[in-house]
Amino acid sequence: MSLQRRTFLRTVTAGAGAVAFAGALWQHAAYAAPAAQSPYGPLLPADAHGIALPAGFTSRVVARSLRAVGGIIWHSAPDGGACFRDGDGWIYVSNSELPLIGGVSAIRFRADGSIDRARRILSGTNLNCAGGATPWNTWLSCEEIFRGRVFETDPYGEKSAVAHRAMGRFKHEAAACDPDHRVVYLTEDESDGCLYRYVPETWGDLSRGRLDVLCATSGDGVEWRPVPNPSAPLVQTRHQVRAARHFDGGEGCHYADGVCYFTAKGDRKVWAYDTADQTVTAVYNGDGTLDGVDNITGTTAGDLYVAEDGGNMEINIITPDGVVAPVLRVEGQDRSEITGPAFAPDGTRLYFSSQRGTSGETSGSGGITYEVTGPFRH
Repeated sequence: MSLQRRTFLRTVTAGAGAVAFAGALWQHAAYAAPAAQSPYGPLLPADAHGIALPAGFTSRVVARSLRAVGGIIWHSAPDGGACFRDGDGWIYVSNSELPLIGGVSAIRFRADGSIDRARRILSGTNLNCAGGATPWNTWLSCEEIFRGRVFETDPYGEKSAVAHRAMGRFKHEAAACDPDHRVVYLTEDESDGCLYRYVPETWGDLSRGRLDVLCATSGDGVEWRPVPNPSAPLVQTRHQVRAARHFDGGEGCHYADGVCYFTAKGDRKVWAYDTADQTVTAVYNGDGTLDGVDNITGTTAGDLYVAEDGGNMEINIITPDGVVAPVLRVEGQDRSEITGPAFAPDGTRLYFSSQRGTSGETSGSGGITYEVTGPFRH
């Protein structure tokens, strides 16, 4: 286990100070920072776009739902997203959490941050919520419906999207690739949802493989057991293995340095599955500034960024030394949620969306996609 990972998993913030826990004690602790301040300082009054940011950060609107951007009409209900390198520029992909037409759109940015063009890379799917990027530069887009599918899409628009049914037919939320163990973790947005692990026969080819479900053993210990029939039409995957461990409303998922971090909105927790110790513990237990835990991403500096579905419409940072604090707040959009946080390849730009924007319409027709630029730690 790396020093950074061990420090992250064994540190909690209590009030304004960080306290290190060892042995069994830390396993029952979680981050709680009601008075913490982010490493970027306090949030200033909201800017012209309604975004409250620390000093030195700026925001801009990249796209609005049902309006033209880069040669296409930007989709409604923008949700999960990720960034990919593309020559001297980069691409931001965004899901559409709409029924029946869903899909994914992608915007390419030039080296100076200006928009080059945009394209649709998936259409005609259903409630595409979150997903995850792969090490081979594809985007896994997940359907959040009964017997939903995982679609592998091409951000560069050169290959057709493919549905990987071997990854299970359930209410998919997010995916996170673990290149160290050559597996893909999958969350499930059900009140008794599970955490899954997909083990492809060949790393880099997700068409064939085995779906496992996380099961409880003793204490915080866990193990993986195969799901007998990942595509069963009647018995849902989460009910096929009696020992499966359940989480209330699985949401975002992010892998880094031997740990799979995932969120559960009903639990109001950020969980951490430690691949070395084979344990699951909470690194945030819902009693700090972060509320409505949802999409999650991270940086090479070891920081986690967690978006809120509701709450104060904030993105909070969780640092390796245990600080939990807001790094931005979207004001005047209380009936929306923050979705799709993702950093550009150089780490200086953060993209995200307000799914329903200022209108709060459930159709997501008022969705807004933003970019925040500043001295992020990376």
